[in-house]
Amino acid sequence: MQKVITRFAPSPTGKLHVGNIRTAVFAYLWAKHNNGKFLLRIEDTDRERFIPEAIEYIEESLKWLGLSYDGKVVYQSKRKNIHKKYAEQLVDNGLAYKCFCSKERLTKLRAKQIEKKLPPGYDGKCRNLTKEEIKKLQNEGRPHVIRFKMPHKGKAIWNDGIRGKMEIDYNISDDQIILKADGFPTYHLASIIDDHEAGITDVIRGEEWIPSTPKHIAIYKAFGWDTPRFSHMPHIIGIDKKKLSKRHGDTAILDYKEQGYLPEAMLNFLALLGWNDGTEKEIFNCQELIKYFSLKRVSKAPAVFDIEKLNWINGQYIRKSDNDKLKRVIKELYPNSKITSKNNFDRILEIEKSRLITLYDITKGIDYYVKKPKYDKSLLVFKKSSIDATSKGLKATYEKLLKNTWPKEIIDFNNLLIEIVSKNNLSNGDVFWPVRVALSGLEKSPSPSELMWVLGKKESLNRISYALDVLK
Repeated sequence: MQKVITRFAPSPTGKLHVGNIRTAVFAYLWAKHNNGKFLLRIEDTDRERFIPEAIEYIEESLKWLGLSYDGKVVYQSKRKNIHKKYAEQLVDNGLAYKCFCSKERLTKLRAKQIEKKLPPGYDGKCRNLTKEEIKKLQNEGRPHVIRFKMPHKGKAIWNDGIRGKMEIDYNISDDQIILKADGFPTYHLASIIDDHEAGITDVIRGEEWIPSTPKHIAIYKAFGWDTPRFSHMPHIIGIDKKKLSKRHGDTAILDYKEQGYLPEAMLNFLALLGWNDGTEKEIFNCQELIKYFSLKRVSKAPAVFDIEKLNWINGQYIRKSDNDKLKRVIKELYPNSKITSKNNFDRILEIEKSRLITLYDITKGIDYYVKKPKYDKSLLVFKKSSIDATSKGLKATYEKLLKNTWPKEIIDFNNLLIEIVSKNNLSNGDVFWPVRVALSGLEKSPSPSELMWVLGKKESLNRISYALDVLK
């Protein structure tokens, strides 16, 4: 059986977004599922839009998600002479031709087609130029491109790995440019040559490439090469069923890293954008994704990008993660955070871990760990309590904590507060509520037992003492 070889071939024209990187995820999983190879090719032949730093961003994005590629990176621009040789071979064999049409003529042609409501495309003016005409135009120094001669009859037929048997008439495609005037190939030629020479067996790409597939199949046939299996993935849409945009969460993939999403969670989420294993299972580690992934299980329907689902998945991975690992990642991501620099950060993380949606959440909204809270007197008094009962509860707590050996476990703090309630004929609202407010300054926060465990004896006593002063 032929070994599966896939590739990810992005253009370095900007940062990778969700749609781009999902292609890499599917190509990687399919290759590894079949014990095959996953290759990386940088398609940098569009020199006008080329952004050098985008290459580093592509590699960093793949590394962050754990998508390791096999072999060395192939840079398409370095294969310019190879592509030109193949283009000229097609011309020599009568399967492509030199086109001398100016940009002005093509612009007018397109405007006229739009005016007449005709499908835009090249009209084949230079398709049948004689050798003499070509020689004359070249002697005049007229620049030219090379166009592929699309068949005017027949159909492109292929068995799509996701969509099954597909057929498109050849005659709806115009004669595509395959080599530009600057000597650089277009995508349609370069990708085919590079895929063939790399032995690519499966081309996995977005459904927007379906209309181009007849052109690609025709070029494969012109060279006498076997076509790879094409698999066209569904579009990704927002929760409102509209085209994916920034308002839905379509941002550069490494922005998710900065926002505190774990790479394992992001990989899991991306894999579920159009694929499922046929069960209700939604949490998959990388090895499970490789084991269960199948192109047959990829839906033809658009995949919905649901940021709430990503948040849920990320929360699940945070809960399961080792604390030492989380601490290291958080400190790397947010080195200037006051929280991460605290000596008791281990304990802060232990308490907050179950509440985190992203790692960034630990840097915001929990200032009570690093500075004394300020609050109104009224907040200290529970709605079913009174100032006197609240004062009694705080004073009893202060004295008990001052005299007793400082507890080691959270449960011990809780038992201590329960004992204070019981022995002083108080209610939970007279003790637990004001102690929580005294320690955090909030009505909603971790429990007073958790807060004391994190803050330690000196800080806890100082805050309770301050609360007693506020009540006076």
